[in-house]
Amino acid sequence: MAPTSRTPKLLADIGERTVLTYIEAFLGLLLASGTTNVVTLSALESAAIAAIPAGLAVLKGAVGSLFGRPGTASWLPAKTDPASITIR
Repeated sequence: MAPTSRTPKLLADIGERTVLTYIEAFLGLLLASGTTNVVTLSALESAAIAAIPAGLAVLKGAVGSLFGRPGTASWLPAKTDPASITIR
């Protein structure tokens, strides 16, 4: 696992990805339910179902922290991760 000095950055990274995944899934389900006949869900059902991809985002971030750029949830190695390049 990442050294403890990188843990807050990693947790913030995973947290951001998880929250945004939840919001995207929730809004997507609300839009699909409100504009199509394919999905019929209440807001509460949409909120519950949106937790599934958010949970998967946590798992994805944990795996990424082991294989990707150290201290982040990224799956890309540091040499190919565009976010690891500093622009001067």
